[in-house]
Amino acid sequence: MKEKISRIAFSILIMAIIIFQFTILAKASETVSNELIAWGLRRSPNHETPKLDSASLEILNKYNGIAIGDTEKPYIYLTFDMGYEAGYTEKILDTLKANDVKAVFFITGHYLNTQSDLVKRMLEEGHTVGNHTVNHKSLPSLSEEEIEKEIMDLHKALYDKFGYEMTYFRPPKGEFSEKVLNIATKLNYKTLLWSFAYDDWNENKQGREEYGKSKILDNLHNRKRSTFTRN
Repeated sequence: MKEKISRIAFSILIMAIIIFQFTILAKASETVSNELIAWGLRRSPNHETPKLDSASLEILNKYNGIAIGDTEKPYIYLTFDMGYEAGYTEKILDTLKANDVKAVFFITGHYLNTQSDLVKRMLEEGHTVGNHTVNHKSLPSLSEEEIEKEIMDLHKALYDKFGYEMTYFRPPKGEFSEKVLNIATKLNYKTLLWSFAYDDWNENKQGREEYGKSKILDNLHNRKRSTFTRN
């Protein structure tokens, strides 16, 4: 009888510990801010590193995210956000292959579903494929469960199709919050942002070779990191 009571008491103690731990985790989650942050930077002259928003950078650094590579080395890190296919990707892949250059391609669920052959080629040619979520929604507007689903449904879909485990995450539209980065980190993702962006969202500026070439070359940088504070 005493042994039975002891087992019951022990079980109750274990349950109490579990409930206590979940309570602590829940409170910790509640303290993580969900204030929307729009990733921002200001370009600098003379190939100096752009000034990054200090508040955004502080949160990014807290979760071991990356916006700028090693400024001591003359490297260029090429990343592409692949929400849809406009006929350029094959040419980009051809150019990268011809010059033995690797890049990171952030894909969405739509891109994987409609351009799986191109995704397969990215992987076969040694590029990194990153997670840009299933539906390209502004993640701070979603619940914790919805955020996780946006990331992990795409993760699973790519793994099921090609056996590839994504490890890099880029929030859609460059909109995130501390809560979003916290969730991504718990899902074993490293957040990767950018320090320069071409006007790829503006279709009126596409197809202008000299414009694009000069804009990119004029903004190459690998000098010391700097920050700015929003007013």
